[in-house]
Amino acid sequence: MKVPDTIRTYCPRCNEYTEHKVELYKAGKRRNLAQGQRRYLRKNLGYGSKRTAEQKRFAKITKKQVLKLICNKCKYVLQRRGIRLKKIEIIKK
Repeated sequence: MKVPDTIRTYCPRCNEYTEHKVELYKAGKRRNLAQGQRRYLRKNLGYGSKRTAEQKRFAKITKKQVLKLICNKCKYVLQRRGIRLKKIEIIKK
């Protein structure tokens, strides 16, 4: 799917429709000392570093791609709900 690099959409901080720069959301680096990560690592013990036994058949073949929208006026960042896509391409207008 081709997505334009700028989208005119509603900004809750400006309370009006403004131009937004479009980027692909990328998860940050995990912090090993965070409580959630420690709990995750503790639960992963057993089954060869997996939480549970591995699934034989895969139900889903794609990940949900989330768009990050940055307001050009106030730099407020909002996320557009993820869509299941094999390939996403951000194109210049």
